[in-house]
Amino acid sequence: MMIDVIEKLKNLPTTAISDALGGLCHLDQAIKPLKEEWKVAGKACTVKLRAADNKMLLQAMREAEEGDVLVIDARGYTYNAICGDFMVELAKVLGIAGLVIDGAVRDVQGIKAVDLPVFCRGITVAASDKAGSGEVNVPISCAGAVVHPGDLIVGDADGVVVIPQEKAEAVLAKAQEKVQKDLEREAKVLASREAAIAYLDKALGS
Repeated sequence: MMIDVIEKLKNLPTTAISDALGGLCHLDQAIKPLKEEWKVAGKACTVKLRAADNKMLLQAMREAEEGDVLVIDARGYTYNAICGDFMVELAKVLGIAGLVIDGAVRDVQGIKAVDLPVFCRGITVAASDKAGSGEVNVPISCAGAVVHPGDLIVGDADGVVVIPQEKAEAVLAKAQEKVQKDLEREAKVLASREAAIAYLDKALGS
């Protein structure tokens, strides 16, 4: 089931998932969690906004299912915040798993206290208005990555990756294999100075 896939992906590093995707499906490196320890995984509910207009974010919250991740294309605009601590707490009450924003937030200390994962490009003090421009659950380009509604989103301290929904199980298997190989390499290479030198000599072609 997809819920099981999401839970397993959440327990894997985004670096391994990125490797499984060929390094092609991650958001710009500027999109990071407000708290380094935050991790998020879930299906994407996509939002396309005009800069400094967050009404469609409210619409997305209304339409999102429990466990969804709101993925917000705010055009990378950071002068006005897309949301603050109230809207983040509202999302938490609704059962939303987290927010990924190509834009800015405010009330950063309050957001950290809410303890719902928020990944964003920056922090500002200015609010947005609610004119209503934008769309919900349409394909978007968010921080350099294409995101379709229902794609799987995984984020941690290293960044955010996007997994096309139809590739989720295959990507999970490849990422798990990558983690296992890394563990085996560490156990072998880091066991002693001699093993480390042998690894370096082989890698350098000595």
